[in-house]
Amino acid sequence: MIAILTVVHILVTIALIGVILIQRSEGGGLGIGGGGGGGMSGFMTGRGTANLLTRVTAGLAVAFMVTSIGLTLMATGGRSTSIMDAPPAAPAPAAPAPAPQAPPTAPSAPVK
Repeated sequence: MIAILTVVHILVTIALIGVILIQRSEGGGLGIGGGGGGGMSGFMTGRGTANLLTRVTAGLAVAFMVTSIGLTLMATGGRSTSIMDAPPAAPAPAAPAPAPQAPPTAPSAPVK
């Protein structure tokens, strides 16, 4: 079930990216649909195309959010966990510092 929902999520994501790039922006941008003599202008008016693409974008955004939440719930198994639920961990005790070694009092003689 997770695999099917993941594939649907990826397809919705790709469609959402495509629909957003097709839309005509205020400054021109990558607006492929509408305007000029080609594209979708023969099919629908500029306003109708923008209205349709806005509705499709909203629908795909809702589908994206629903699949995201569904994947999250499936991954966690439905149990709700939060880092705020657990008490803070006690800091680990510091290791005691090793005792300093005293320097030798007399130089050692070489062993023969």
